Amino acid sequence: MRMGWLDRVKTKYRNDRAARVTPLILGIETSCDETSAAVVKGGRQILSNVVSSQVEIHQQFGGVVPEVASRRHVENITCVIEQALREADVQLADLSAIAVTYGPGLVGALLVGVTAAKSIAYAKSIPLLGVHHIAGHIYANFLTEGITPPLVALVVSGGHTELVYMKEHGTFEFLGRTRDDAAGEAYDKVARSMGLPYPGGPAIDRLAHEGTPGTIVLPRAWLEEGSMDFSFSGLKSAVLNLLHNAEQRGQTLNPADIAEAFQAAVIDVLVEKTVLAVRKTNVKHVVVAGGVAANRGLRKRMEERAAEEGFVAVFPPLPLCTDNAAMIAAAAYPFYKKGWFHDLDLNAYASLPLIKWEEGPFQELGRDV
Repeated sequence: MRMGWLDRVKTKYRNDRAARVTPLILGIETSCDETSAAVVKGGRQILSNVVSSQVEIHQQFGGVVPEVASRRHVENITCVIEQALREADVQLADLSAIAVTYGPGLVGALLVGVTAAKSIAYAKSIPLLGVHHIAGHIYANFLTEGITPPLVALVVSGGHTELVYMKEHGTFEFLGRTRDDAAGEAYDKVARSMGLPYPGGPAIDRLAHEGTPGTIVLPRAWLEEGSMDFSFSGLKSAVLNLLHNAEQRGQTLNPADIAEAFQAAVIDVLVEKTVLAVRKTNVKHVVVAGGVAANRGLRKRMEERAAEEGFVAVFPPLPLCTDNAAMIAAAAYPFYKKGWFHDLDLNAYASLPLIKWEEGPFQELGRDV
């Protein structure tokens, strides 16, 4: 049965490539608390990008509850895929491939998307591509900008804070990563301690612009000289201690000043570590990806340093900063062209290394035509 599917998929792929069909890729993303499906044409043209968010559900808990997230994905996945196809005005039979996030993330949530993708791929004999979530965030920038590797990517979100050197499509090298909290996670925890709503990133960003720089100064964790790793647990603890000590003394602090000081400390480290990565790799482009890429303060400071250092800083449009399926479809496109696909034994993984694609468990169905 499996070999029959592979034979049909190989035939479809080779026929589509020989006919110079512009690929239509259905992307599916369910790694955390967004159920998303998108259709992307030719790796860049978004025909649809449907996102069903669970933010309001998880707000009452102050963060994402994995079991609740998984159940909502099960409830939403079919209608989200159907809506994406409807908005793109395509049928399943029109698709060239299906791309799905298979890690890292909440494994129960990931399994919903992976199962849906495998079911469609088998039923319709469509090539299947598993996409690394971080690679998806990086490729969100390729949907709107005409950039090519080599480049440095700063991926910064609630679950990730990494500096990645992308030498070419499918070749990634970690230059630095967080040793404790992700930047977005620190935002959420500090926001909760200040009584701000979830998610904390947008709330602190808005409030920070009302604060006075220099009123409060918080520590920056630079770590060892030349290190491109990150650490935000000390900064988070400094804010908690500041709030606790003020309460003990009966002192009233301006929340806007706290937000400004916290955000300035995070941004300084993110930007200066990125500058170190640029100097090491000598690239001309930096892409910023992930939910925190929407932060106004980060965008402003990164663009200032880019002008000073002579590189170009690229940010995705705001709707593509958070988890979405268009970025997953975009990430799959270069590998569709190479003929690298997954088999039906594709699984979901809570943790997953970002490795060279050719080192992964792929079926090679063809070469560039």
